Amino acid sequence: MRSMPRPDHPLTPKPPDALASVEQATLAQLQERFPAEWAAIGRDLVVAVETARPEALVAFVKKAQARAQPWRARLAKARGNPPALGAALPQVAKARMARLAVEQTLQAVAARAATGQVRGTVRFGLLGGWLVQRLLFAYGLVRKPVSMTAFRLLWWLVPRRRILMQLVQPRGIYCFYSGALIRALADLIGTRRCLEIAAGDGTLARFLAAAGVTIRATDDHSWQHAVTYPEGVERVDARQALSDGRCAAVICSFPPPQNAFERGVFQTTSVQLYVVITTRHRFAAGNWDSYRDQTGFTCTEDRRLARLVLPPELDPTVLVFRRD
Repeated sequence: MRSMPRPDHPLTPKPPDALASVEQATLAQLQERFPAEWAAIGRDLVVAVETARPEALVAFVKKAQARAQPWRARLAKARGNPPALGAALPQVAKARMARLAVEQTLQAVAARAATGQVRGTVRFGLLGGWLVQRLLFAYGLVRKPVSMTAFRLLWWLVPRRRILMQLVQPRGIYCFYSGALIRALADLIGTRRCLEIAAGDGTLARFLAAAGVTIRATDDHSWQHAVTYPEGVERVDARQALSDGRCAAVICSFPPPQNAFERGVFQTTSVQLYVVITTRHRFAAGNWDSYRDQTGFTCTEDRRLARLVLPPELDPTVLVFRRD
């Protein structure tokens, strides 16, 4: 009778080879090889899709990956042991099938989506509109802190995503804020009293207040034709708001290009910290002459924070001015 090969025999599949056979397989190949596991993944996918929430799809994939992690560790220690391989590989396969199934599901929707222009109006298709609404807005045009995990997974699936800002800028929306950005800004501001100037609809101040920042939102309300100003945004121009001298921190998101009021920030002695969320395209936002000419602050371009401003197609940057 022919003996079985030893675990270290060259004919015995090694764990890396076995793992590669799963991680390089297509969804169809895995479905055929692991039908029971696919049945379980398929049921969970249906539940995630029916919620109509991108976060549910992200959670679906992350849950499958987390469940596979202990089995990956076992696989690394298996050293060709057939029982260990037989138990671990289906669990690893489930994680890969979960990711591939989500990608395939969304791509199928994209293939059916109607994109293009209708009577001169720029529009997203079915998939693009659904993803943009779920990723970026709480409802209507009311923004929400964006999940970076969901954004990184799903944004690339939005057809014609570069037209987003073209559609929303006429309503006074110049960028979107991730939850990670809000937390980082709250840590940066700390316990300082903060003033937001040119606050628009007050979205940034609202998010920062929810994160524990003591903040006052102000705007001259000059965009009433496009922006609905909530009660929380005081009708006062930036220079007047700065004149009370009570705020040690000031923040401004996408200030108008070559505006007259940012110079006043650097002239206000109470200000110790000024944070500007803007774009690297200097013609589009911010008073870059004032940034260059001021002498009382040290300016740092915070690339970590810039990566948390959305969407990346804006080429965003975050400038942090600290008083010397």
